[in-house]
Amino acid sequence: MKNEYCLGIWMDHSTAHLIEFTKEPMETKTIDSKFNHQEKEEAINFSEKLMHNKEQHEQADFYKKISEVIRNYKEVILFGPTDAKNELFNILKENHLFSNIKIEVQQADKMSENQQHAFVRNHFSPHRTTFHK
Repeated sequence: MKNEYCLGIWMDHSTAHLIEFTKEPMETKTIDSKFNHQEKEEAINFSEKLMHNKEQHEQADFYKKISEVIRNYKEVILFGPTDAKNELFNILKENHLFSNIKIEVQQADKMSENQQHAFVRNHFSPHRTTFHK
């Protein structure tokens, strides 16, 4: 039987925690948006329009980095407390490269790393018999 690759991503607008569903102890990899609070303050002082353009560019780059990882999986659950997961989902569903990937979105609160791992395990475990190793 072919292995099914499953990935959980807890995310907000500044950070994405990527958690691969495995038998082994799960690990979290992090992708951070470059548009942080300090950059926002500097951009606001210079120009609100510049800040908005820079924020949009950095957010698009953030989503692109996450998308590149998602392409390697068969199933993905996007979860987290903000609309970032929905924004990414809308970008992905418009791109034919992701049409064969099952992508789900679920609202979740802020979570510790252990809670995120448990969420991913619970989401994929009920119907999963194979793991990525």
